[in-house]
Amino acid sequence: MRLRRPRRPQQFRLADSAQQTVGGFLLAGPFVVTEEVWTLAENMHVLQALVIVAIVFGIGYAALYKADTTRDADDEQEVVGVPLRFISLMTVTFGSVTILALLFGAPSTFLETESAGKLAETTFKAVSVGSVFSVVGAATADTIFAK
Repeated sequence: MRLRRPRRPQQFRLADSAQQTVGGFLLAGPFVVTEEVWTLAENMHVLQALVIVAIVFGIGYAALYKADTTRDADDEQEVVGVPLRFISLMTVTFGSVTILALLFGAPSTFLETESAGKLAETTFKAVSVGSVFSVVGAATADTIFAK
């Protein structure tokens, strides 16, 4: 006889998003203010950053719905067919890194370019690198503190 694990509630609450935010900011912070991340971002190609973004989406989905056997993406609230919890996770993941980078003034501190376009491109690449760590923190907090 096989025992079924209890399922988590389907409702996505504001508290869930708050938990993700704490985890996302916690792990993103140290990477946003590291010169090595910004140097790496300057030397990356945009395609590399886009691949990293795809990996972050994969990590987030896997952490929410594959690693946690009590949660099912099909049972969750959806927006245009995408689970609301996953949308929140991605918003928190990329948003926390972007907010921290701008609040700390990291782009102007670590980048010497005068071109606004190049500054935005490198910032996007740095955010993609930082988001790898942010998604781990956000998804972990969401999973650990979910009721």
